[in-house]
Amino acid sequence: MLVPQSDLTDNHQPMEVVAQPEAANTVENQPVEDPPSSRFTWRIENFSRLNAKKHYSEVFVVGGYKWRILLFPKGNNVDHLSMYLDVADSASLPYGWSRYAQFSLAVVNQIHNKYSIRKDTQHQFNARESDWGFTSFMPLGELYDPCRGYLVNDTLIVEAEVVVRRIVDYWTYDSKKETGYVGLKNQGATCYMNSLLQTLYHIPYFRKAVYHMPTTENDMPSGSIPLALQSLFYKLQYSDSSVATKELTKSFGWDTHDSFMQHDVQELNRVLCEKLEDKMKGTVVEGTIQQLFEGHHMNYIECINVDYKSTRKESFYDLQLDVKGCHDVYASFDKYVEVERLEGDNKYHAEQYGLQDAKKGVLFIDFPPVLQLQLKRFEYDFMRDTMVKINDRYEFPLQLDLDRDGGKYLSPDADRRVRNLYTLH
Repeated sequence: MLVPQSDLTDNHQPMEVVAQPEAANTVENQPVEDPPSSRFTWRIENFSRLNAKKHYSEVFVVGGYKWRILLFPKGNNVDHLSMYLDVADSASLPYGWSRYAQFSLAVVNQIHNKYSIRKDTQHQFNARESDWGFTSFMPLGELYDPCRGYLVNDTLIVEAEVVVRRIVDYWTYDSKKETGYVGLKNQGATCYMNSLLQTLYHIPYFRKAVYHMPTTENDMPSGSIPLALQSLFYKLQYSDSSVATKELTKSFGWDTHDSFMQHDVQELNRVLCEKLEDKMKGTVVEGTIQQLFEGHHMNYIECINVDYKSTRKESFYDLQLDVKGCHDVYASFDKYVEVERLEGDNKYHAEQYGLQDAKKGVLFIDFPPVLQLQLKRFEYDFMRDTMVKINDRYEFPLQLDLDRDGGKYLSPDADRRVRNLYTLH
């Protein structure tokens, strides 16, 4: 979600947090102990002849803990090598155990070391998630290509570098004291909803409008979306500990089963906004949702060989952006306004001119004060007949300039005096 620079009146979320090295205790000037770390190298011979779906390395010890590498030589239901760090003794550990590690996994290039593939991550391991890593580490085609240098004499060399760090005790961590804010409890599979609710809560104008919606003392939060949202926002503002969302999901008409189903965040956002918009009618906050979130774009079809153009203005409350094949938000916007050619069997029927070659596209008339961007991170895979999550690298700037390149996203009707510069929120 993005807001104009001038409208940032609450805390906003930075895109990237850079870990600072821990400072030594300046009073006693004691050096800080480096956390235990280790590098483990695993040579796997006759790699292409491994028949088992999973393949484990021998156990190695870091920070007093036992670890091993878990490998899927033919991929974990993907056409990539899949590789994970695994807690070797997870089956025998006591109830409620957890341990935190930062680690990298690598496939060594045996011809040119600089082409070795290394990936870094971190994870708090526990009984439910005792292995963590990369399902799509590298394409199998690349791995098995003898010219690439990863598989030499049918031997693969894999490396793991592991740093074990002290675990933060989340049970005694006081979020309100440390940050001034509290979190939302996860009801099952509701993390997408929690992130949306927190984002809306952090727009002060929206929060105040929610507080101004008329509700009565006879209303039940579980039967009234406005009252449930008022209650939730109030608790987020004044409670000392994390807040439950059960009353709100009940007001949506969800039962427990629904909370464990992955819903579409865009659909949830629209349902919520429609209900609130309806409840705000005839009150002092009527039109708030539109004022905050509504923008307009123009769909057009323009003939190439004759003077004919058809346009249609449409409003939007959020934009769904493609991420597949796009390296950042700007590339997604470029794709959104991409011009499609209507020709051959797909010619456009232009009233009195009949079938014509034409170009079709979308341009923006105006953007709203708060621009909600939903990233299409799941895509249908026809080959596998299933939805697949896109895990490619995707970048988004702290400031988004939608007037870039001479206003290439804007329609001829757009007011060029308006500055469309947004800050990540």
